[in-house]
Amino acid sequence: MESIELAAYAKINLGLDVVRRLENGYHEVKMVMQTIGLHDTLRLEKTKEGIALFVDSSEAPADENNLAYKAAHLLKEHCGVAEGISIHLQKRIPVAAGMAGGSTDAAAVLKGMNRLFSLGLSEEELCGIGVRLGADVPYCIMGGTALAEGIGEKLTVLPDAPDSVVLVAKPPVSVSTKYVYETLRLSEIEKHPDIDGMVRAVREGSLAGIVSRMENVLESVTEKEHSVITGIKHFMEENGAKKALMSGSGPTVFGIYEDRADAEKAAEKLLVRKPCVQAAVTAFQRKE
Repeated sequence: MESIELAAYAKINLGLDVVRRLENGYHEVKMVMQTIGLHDTLRLEKTKEGIALFVDSSEAPADENNLAYKAAHLLKEHCGVAEGISIHLQKRIPVAAGMAGGSTDAAAVLKGMNRLFSLGLSEEELCGIGVRLGADVPYCIMGGTALAEGIGEKLTVLPDAPDSVVLVAKPPVSVSTKYVYETLRLSEIEKHPDIDGMVRAVREGSLAGIVSRMENVLESVTEKEHSVITGIKHFMEENGAKKALMSGSGPTVFGIYEDRADAEKAAEKLLVRKPCVQAAVTAFQRKE
């Protein structure tokens, strides 16, 4: 095998709670993560030496600052791979959107190189390498539906969530994850998301139980800074969404729909009202 092509799927947070601030400055979280069909495409090709990265979007770096490049460098060092790798990255996941776009690209590189160079690493070993690149990378290696704890790296695989149509929309604003977590005032949060209840709902296959527990404590910070997020949530819920929520630290909003036609109609109306928003209709992605 001289080349391989992979899909790198985006993620959303069906529920996100921050438990406490750790002494090292990080935060302990409890989240239910879900991959969706929206994805980047990566083509990896063996070369004689080095790492070459080509990206079709000017919004993402095409050098050693890209997590895909860092993943290739880390795996080459970890496994002593002497040959080189060329990475062609087709971006479809919006950049800095709270959907783990960079992390999922890194995960795809790790999985692809493992197969391309016949390294024989298990998923658990890949996750151990991936966490050095970021807390979301191990989850992106796994995919599907999962409970994430710790700083996001402690993962419990859950059954696939019931099929659902998802409308995702990213407004044209930038959000600093670091700022959001530093600004979050846990003492002021009166009600935390029922993550344990959501996990039970996933295990029971109850989409209604999942939707009724969709909450994200980080909205308390990001929505105050960017009212457009609140506006998109309300728009989705007024146009057929069973529930709309911000993903991660934002600014992307997603809405859960029963019917794809309703989601596509809502997307069309949203783009007329807010033409600068990036929107896509997709669905939950099952673990491969």
